[in-house]
Amino acid sequence: MIHRALALALTALLTACQTAVPSPEVVDELDLDRYLGRWYEIASYPQWFQRGCVATSALYTRRDDGRIRVENECRDGSFDGELRRAEGVAWVADPEKAPAKLKVQFFWPFRADYWVIALDPGYGYAVVGHPSREYLWILARSRSMDPGVYDALLARIASQGYDLERLRRTPQPPDA
Repeated sequence: MIHRALALALTALLTACQTAVPSPEVVDELDLDRYLGRWYEIASYPQWFQRGCVATSALYTRRDDGRIRVENECRDGSFDGELRRAEGVAWVADPEKAPAKLKVQFFWPFRADYWVIALDPGYGYAVVGHPSREYLWILARSRSMDPGVYDALLARIASQGYDLERLRRTPQPPDA
């Protein structure tokens, strides 16, 4: 029940956000099949629904209907803390015009924008934002990221109008 309430609140907040400045630019192409799999959160804008989270990750898998199953999880307070999970669904809103602009839904009927604004050509990292610039996640296929790559992403994020002062690193256990 608590997960549904959290997912509902998250989706409502993301959906309600509006901005008067130009929207962030998304990547030109996104191959969803390559995007599938496990992603680890390297950094993000702190959000109340992630308060206390460490070792945060997301698993994207294809559903039978072609949409994407989203399974977010984190540990509460420490790497040994209680596992917290939320499950949702994502899809490309307009595959012909904007394959990197997805919608995500954790609780019907509320849905939110999930925009891929940076993507490694080898799909080793991604940056996900929201048109309001109130939400931001840096993701990677491993629990750590090369400092040079991270710094380059920070420059790209800043050029898109995101506030770097709000960005916080996500504690992750060492790569296995």
